[in-house]
Amino acid sequence: MNKILLGIFAVAICFAVGQALQCYECKLGFWKFCITNEKKCNDGEHCFSGVGTAVGFMNITTKGCLELSKCNKTEQTNFTSNSQLYQLTKTCCSADLCNSAPAHFHMSAVSVAFAAISAVFTVKYLI
Repeated sequence: MNKILLGIFAVAICFAVGQALQCYECKLGFWKFCITNEKKCNDGEHCFSGVGTAVGFMNITTKGCLELSKCNKTEQTNFTSNSQLYQLTKTCCSADLCNSAPAHFHMSAVSVAFAAISAVFTVKYLI
């Protein structure tokens, strides 16, 4: 009976880790103030945090899901041909809710590592 429960536990951990990536989403924030909500990403997308400047002096931020091919690039948007509206650098990560404060990223990495180690030990116990 214990082996069945441990098997179910191992499968549940694998499904929990294998679900769609969840990220914080913020359409546009100013300075370090950004109202966020959680969003599930599509396949092939990673979480990102965008940091930049608008009209040359105002710090802006954005968060969400982004295609892998657009990660870790700087985007420049011009208002007119010679006047820069904003410049934004989008940095990606691939753990659940990793695009928040750095301390939260470490917690996500630890929880994924714990789930993987637990699953390995459970499978080893079953065999």
